[in-house]
Amino acid sequence: MQVYKIFWVLKEKIKGVSKMKKLSIVLSVVVALSLFVFSGCSSKNSGGKTKLVVGASPTPHALILKEIQPILAEKGIELEIKEFTDYVTPNTALNDKQLDANFFQHTPYMENFAKENNMELVAIAKVHVEPMGAYSDKIKSADELKDGALVAIPNDPTNEGRALLLLQKQGLIKLKDEDELIQTPKDIVENPKNLQFKELEAAQLPRVLQDVDLAVINTNYALEGDLNPAEDAIFMEDKDSPYANVLTVRPDNQNDPAIQELAKALNSETVRKFIEENYGSSIIPAF
Repeated sequence: MQVYKIFWVLKEKIKGVSKMKKLSIVLSVVVALSLFVFSGCSSKNSGGKTKLVVGASPTPHALILKEIQPILAEKGIELEIKEFTDYVTPNTALNDKQLDANFFQHTPYMENFAKENNMELVAIAKVHVEPMGAYSDKIKSADELKDGALVAIPNDPTNEGRALLLLQKQGLIKLKDEDELIQTPKDIVENPKNLQFKELEAAQLPRVLQDVDLAVINTNYALEGDLNPAEDAIFMEDKDSPYANVLTVRPDNQNDPAIQELAKALNSETVRKFIEENYGSSIIPAF
């Protein structure tokens, strides 16, 4: 509506002006409006505060962000949190400048997603590691897995490879390249228990535990599924995992002062204390 008013006023102002002059004025206004609408930087709210819109998974990412809202408020920054339950929309929304940043993913996933979707995304702060774990309603240890057991794993490239590497570390399978992060069941060269694999969207994994013998689940989805990683996981990644969850932005806004304050707050002692007190060994600070 405000844009319409601007053009109405412009129309009235340029009556009687030569055609070339009119064209010059209109083009200048269009360029200015484009920069305003698509700047992708932090905006000002009605109270004059800087506003950041950040996309996040509900647990633990959104909860961590809520913890730092008072810190940012003291800096004159309003933090709006938009929750997402998938691993795709937060990146497309960030790329389309509907978000100023997102906080839900680890660097290998972000880099692979950006490459496959021709996006430019930048990780500017490591926040925490969510060790991936293996869960089951049917067995208590990996040794109990029977021949031909059904194992559910994430179907996105990086988390699928991550799950397979975890299974390899337990001696359940052997992969063609023992260190490659992006791998699928087709890359398994040794499978002594003849494990069968069911590839599913990561968010669905906690809901299929009754239907499979084992499921390898990201910690955020395990927590959302009322699982306690420290107690319920049969085995987990260790603290040396390279999959730290990161604050992700675009190249055009990574140096924005409000974004830098957000990154600083996510690496604060307030966040470290919140993670340690609420999640114990299930989630580990990465700073």
